[in-house]
Amino acid sequence: MKKRIPFLFFFSLFFLFGKFLTLSSDAQDYPSLTDAQDHAAVAFAQNYTPPLKINLRLSANFGELRDSHFHSGIDIKTNGSANQPVYAVADGYISRISISPGGFGHALYIDHPDGHTTVYGHLNAFSPKIAEYAEHKQYELERFRIQVFPAPDELPVKKGEQIALSGNTGSSGGPHLHFEIRDTRTQEPLDVLDFFGNSVVDTRKPDIRGIAFYPVKGKGVVNGSSNPLRLTITKNKSGVPLPPTQPIYAWGRIGVGVKAYDRMDGQSNIYGIKHVRLVVDEKPVFRSTINRFPFSKTRMLNSHIDFEEVRNRNSYFMKSFVEPGNTLPFYETVNNGFIDIREERDYHLRYELEDYYGNTLIYPFVIKGMPQPVPQAEKCTRFMVWNTDNTVVDVNFSLHIPAGNFYDNCCFAHYATPSTNYLSDIHQVNLSPVPLHENATLWIKTNTDIPEYRPKYGIVKINQNGRTSWMGGKYKNSGVETTINELGQKFVIDLDTLAPKITPQTPEKWVANRRIRIAVTDDKSGIHSFRGEIDGKFVLFSHDVKSRYYTCVFDDKRLTRGQKHQLVVTATDAVGNTAVYRYEFVY
Repeated sequence: MKKRIPFLFFFSLFFLFGKFLTLSSDAQDYPSLTDAQDHAAVAFAQNYTPPLKINLRLSANFGELRDSHFHSGIDIKTNGSANQPVYAVADGYISRISISPGGFGHALYIDHPDGHTTVYGHLNAFSPKIAEYAEHKQYELERFRIQVFPAPDELPVKKGEQIALSGNTGSSGGPHLHFEIRDTRTQEPLDVLDFFGNSVVDTRKPDIRGIAFYPVKGKGVVNGSSNPLRLTITKNKSGVPLPPTQPIYAWGRIGVGVKAYDRMDGQSNIYGIKHVRLVVDEKPVFRSTINRFPFSKTRMLNSHIDFEEVRNRNSYFMKSFVEPGNTLPFYETVNNGFIDIREERDYHLRYELEDYYGNTLIYPFVIKGMPQPVPQAEKCTRFMVWNTDNTVVDVNFSLHIPAGNFYDNCCFAHYATPSTNYLSDIHQVNLSPVPLHENATLWIKTNTDIPEYRPKYGIVKINQNGRTSWMGGKYKNSGVETTINELGQKFVIDLDTLAPKITPQTPEKWVANRRIRIAVTDDKSGIHSFRGEIDGKFVLFSHDVKSRYYTCVFDDKRLTRGQKHQLVVTATDAVGNTAVYRYEFVY
């Protein structure tokens, strides 16, 4: 017997592991991932220290649904203020320094010997040795925005060493630390809770908000219609979700979706769901578990969600079926998650929504199989296939969508409306919102072509409220060409001839405050470049995308006292209109 025990032991492990990985059409329970996650968190927690020496309270978790991308880290609350000390979680070296008006703002990347890279975003300031290095590079490159990659021996850091102060720089909605852990080799982001899960307390279940049904065009029907049916889920006084507000009668092939969020102890925020499982008659048909993803596929979030509902009502339903162009790596499905309703009976479904800590909400519901006419798919004059090149060419309009940009087939429509306010017709590029994975090329012909103004042309997008946003483009063949990454919007050619506006802010106080502050605005195409010089030499101005102000702090290493100095500021918009401001001062 002693000789058989190891064989049986490893056979059992192999069987259990295989059962965990395999998803079949047979009845099967999903094993809990909690134990494995706890072990991972304990193991990594021994090697990494938290990046902040305050309680780890999250405002966002890994894999949350964002506009056209998954959230790639966690957002750690900093008590509503900036300037919390930020520490390296382990030994390593600063492998990247990024400074930008948008995005992560001031950000640091540390490569560690264990094969991971940690990322610290929206920082207010770097530690002195890093700040000196970064400023030297800014002056060397003569620009505020930089992306530099120090060598391993240039900026080494030790575990627990302070590297920065937290802040609110870049595309941040409030003070916090954006923190990521990536696989250094692939740069794929990993779930940070696998490393720091024991530092967060969470006993609350996810919260379901809605459920949706998606008949496949020409193959399925729900409650007599081939259009999606989206329902709000209400709750009783105890907070228990109630059944759908109306019975669901279906026939043929359909998909299902859910609107849901996670909750955490003591926090009012909503978070992303870690595990989504759909079971039909005790047989699992769909599972998504977001542990990691490549940045090259993060835009496929637009196939993971009900994109049309997001664009029309800013409401996020997650699909429990996989479209053919969606190759995200975290699905397990039967029949790509689609359900065939072919019998006159009740189909018993349930969602299992589970967070990182194993807190699970079970939501059962019923689809009643009832024969009903399946509406024929509408006739389509411009049918676009998801995995081929698609091109539309008209006299005043063309659109080229390279293969691989659609997630599913599309029935395309284009309409042009005359306009007296712009240089071209207004072009409605498809009626409903459709995401593209990368860029398509759009060309619009001008109705009024003024040769001297051609460099000032640009395509603008008109939103539902009539407001415009500049897309840009280049003059080509009596029109303007640009790129777009979704359909369902209106586009038109506009003209920008006005230079940016430069407004000094109390210049009489600059010397006393040892700081120059200037507001720069532009009415259409936006600020493309900004440059400040003192006495003919580049001087550093900082800028944040949330503000119109540019700020320069006097530096005695570069500015001689007791002399008259001349400041020259130049701002140029996206079509080349330039404004210049000059000012003399004695420092």
